[in-house]
Amino acid sequence: MIKLAISGCQGRMGARIMHLAQEDQDFEISALLEHRGHPGVGGQADNIEIKSEPEAIKGSNVLIEFTTPEATLEHLAACVKYRTKMVIGTTGILPEQVRVIEAASKKIPIVFSSNMSVGVNILFKLLRDAAKATANYDVRIVEAHHVHKKDAPSGTAKTLAKIVEETSSNKVSDIKAIREGEIIGDHDVIFESEVDILTLRHHAKTRDIFAKGALIAAKFVATQKKGLFNMQDVLGLK
Repeated sequence: MIKLAISGCQGRMGARIMHLAQEDQDFEISALLEHRGHPGVGGQADNIEIKSEPEAIKGSNVLIEFTTPEATLEHLAACVKYRTKMVIGTTGILPEQVRVIEAASKKIPIVFSSNMSVGVNILFKLLRDAAKATANYDVRIVEAHHVHKKDAPSGTAKTLAKIVEETSSNKVSDIKAIREGEIIGDHDVIFESEVDILTLRHHAKTRDIFAKGALIAAKFVATQKKGLFNMQDVLGLK
């Protein structure tokens, strides 16, 4: 059984991860974290006290992190200290912060992905094939999320653009970010030529796609000794 710590446990993603982990016999929730000053700190969920101190993860096998870049790096340091493996789904992480994660992965195993959805990661694989075969097409990306999402464009949209530009001579001409209502997450990659349009699209119906993906990643990383992985590794799509 995997002893699982969940950071941001009172947030939309954290709450769904906790709920789904409770229904999965492979997990035992061992620690719950929230940021300092959160009204839930000191209370309980699933009969576990919600704490703000990173030391709360001690004794956990895996920490799942969907929070802020600052909190992620703080908890990363604690994971290295206590040899707790880590799944990072936090977006908006800067290049210099990525380097800190890369350095930590030499000591502990980490799954770090801009999107934990199985469907989106299949989209990543399909996109590589499409980009290679459409060298003379104009490529643009449209992504839509809820009004609460802070980063724009999304981490997933940036990953889609990176895949296009690394696997072909195409440059993404535009990334349009829409923030509207309570949209979970939509991503369209549009290839257009003089004679046709090809669209690769992923639509998220519920946040559970990310929560389920994070738990799949937690099971994967629990079997690793060290190294930096993404969901393509987890799902065997490379």
